[in-house]
Amino acid sequence: MLFLTTSPRTPEKMVPEIGLLVEHFAGEHWNNETQCAFMDILREEQFFNGKGENDPAFSARDRINRAPKSLGFVVLSPRISITSAGQALLSSKRKEEVFLRQLLKFQVPSPYHRPTAKAASFWVKPYLEILRLVRTMGTLRFDELQIFGMQLTDWRNFESIVQKIEAFRIAKVEHQGSYNVFKTGYHRNELTHIFEERIVNGETHTRESNDASLDKFLRTQSSNMRDYADACFRYLRATGLVNVSHVGKSLSIVPERIEDVDYILQTVDRNPCFINSERDYIAYLGDAAVPQLLTDDRQRLVAKLHTEFPQVEFDQEAETSVLKELLADITEQRKTEALCKQVIEIKDYKLYDDIQNTFVQIERKELYDAPLMLEWNTWRAMTMLDGGEIKANLKFDDFGKPLSTAQGNMADIVCDYGDFGLSVEVTMASGQRQYEMEGEPVARHLGKLKRTIGKPAYSLFIAPTINEACIAYFFMLHKTNLTFYGGQSIIIPLPLNIFQKMLEDSRKASYVPQPQQVKRLFEYSNEVAARCDNENVWYEQIMAKAMNWLE
Repeated sequence: MLFLTTSPRTPEKMVPEIGLLVEHFAGEHWNNETQCAFMDILREEQFFNGKGENDPAFSARDRINRAPKSLGFVVLSPRISITSAGQALLSSKRKEEVFLRQLLKFQVPSPYHRPTAKAASFWVKPYLEILRLVRTMGTLRFDELQIFGMQLTDWRNFESIVQKIEAFRIAKVEHQGSYNVFKTGYHRNELTHIFEERIVNGETHTRESNDASLDKFLRTQSSNMRDYADACFRYLRATGLVNVSHVGKSLSIVPERIEDVDYILQTVDRNPCFINSERDYIAYLGDAAVPQLLTDDRQRLVAKLHTEFPQVEFDQEAETSVLKELLADITEQRKTEALCKQVIEIKDYKLYDDIQNTFVQIERKELYDAPLMLEWNTWRAMTMLDGGEIKANLKFDDFGKPLSTAQGNMADIVCDYGDFGLSVEVTMASGQRQYEMEGEPVARHLGKLKRTIGKPAYSLFIAPTINEACIAYFFMLHKTNLTFYGGQSIIIPLPLNIFQKMLEDSRKASYVPQPQQVKRLFEYSNEVAARCDNENVWYEQIMAKAMNWLE
C-alpha cells in the first residue's frame, strides 16, 4: 500500500519543533545524545503535549526523522541543518504554500525511502497523485481514499484506481442494506487481493501481535490503510487547496483553487527523481522555490488577482514578489471578513440549531476530525452564549473554515469580558488519558492568561465526559495557591451535555445574558470548594448551578 508520512499527525505542529531543533542543535550530530537532549528541552516547552519519557531518543527520531526530514525541512546528516524550505516554513506568512511545494516533491522511491524487495512496486509522488485523484473524482470520500487511494503505489496505475472507485460507487448504489457491512466486505476483498501472495504463503504474522490468523492480519492492514489515509487528509488540507466535508468525510478542491490545482497537475513531473543521488535529492527537496506554482507565473498571478479580487486596484507592472505579498494580504483580509460575518450571525442566534446539531454529531462520532470540530463549535457556542470578545486559537483557512486545532502553548479559546478573562479548553479524550493529557496544561494556560491580561481569570474545561481524576485535580486547585499557576486556579470541568443546556437557557432567555452571569458561576464554584472537603459534593453542586446558570 501507499507510504506517507504520519508524524506529526497535524502538520502545523512540526513548525515550533523544527524551530527548537535548529535553535539548540544546528551544527550538531543527530545521535542518541542530541536526541535525548532535544526531548529534554521539548518537554519544557508549553506547546508540547506529549511525554517522550520511556525512550526519549526514539521519540525524538519519531518527531524529526519523519515529516521534518522526509519533507525536506531539515537535514540530519552529517550534521543538523535547516534547508531553505525549512526557513520558509518558519518565516513565511503563507505556510500553506510552503507545505504544498514540499508535499509535491515527496516521492517513493527516494534516497530516504527505498522499498524492500518484498514491498510493492513504488513509482509515485503520493500527494501529487492523490490531489489528481480528488480533482478527477470531483469528491473523494475518506473510505474511497482508504480502500483505493492507498493502492496508488505507481502513478501509471492511476486510471485503474479511478475505475475501481467508479465500480465501488456503482456497487454501493446497488447494495441493499447497511453501508458499513457493504464497505467492510468490499475492503476485505480488496485487501485479500492486495496481499494474495502473502496469504497463500502463510505470511500473515504481524510485528504487533503473536496472532497470525488471517482475520487479525487483514484487520491490521485495514488499520494501517486508515492511518495513512487520515494523514493524507490532514496534510493535503494544510495546503489550502482542498475542502474537507466533516459531515460527508470527503475531500474536494476549493473552487477558487481549481486553476492552481490544474496548473500543478499539468506542470509537475509525475516521475520520481534523483533516486540514486542523495546529495542531489536533498538539494532538490530543500529548495523553497521548487516546484513552480501558478502564483510564481507573473502573468497568471495578475489574472488570478483580477479574477478573485476584481475590486482591488494594483500596479500591474509591480514585481512578482510584490504582487504575491498583495495576494497574501487581501486573502487574509477576506478571511477576517468571513469570520466577522460568522460572528454577527452567531450572536444573532441564526446558527443556534446548527451549533447544537454539530455537538450532537460530535458525540455520535459522525464527523471527521472530531477534536477540531469540537474546538471550532465551542468557539461558536461561546460567541453566542453572552457578550465579550471571544477568540479561537485554532487555525482557519482562507475562507474562515476550521483548518487545524490550536497549538499546545495556548488555551483553545480565550474570552475577554472586560474586568475578567476566561480560557476555554476542550477535548475528546476520556478516561485516565484525559487527565494525563489535559489536566496540567489547563492550569498552565490559565496561569499564562492571568499574567497576560493582568486581571482575574477563570477556566472552563469541556469534554463529552469528565474523568474523575480531572474532577479531583481541578477541585484541589481551587484550594491551592501556586505561584506557577498565578495563584488559585478556578477551573470548572463541564460535560458537553450540560454545556448544551447552558446554550439552550441562553437561547430561551428574554434578554441577552451578561458576562457577570458567567463570572457568578465561577465565584459560586470557589465558594462551594471553600466549604467542601469532598470533590464529588463540589462537582455535584457546580453541575446543578450550571444547569440553572441564569437564575
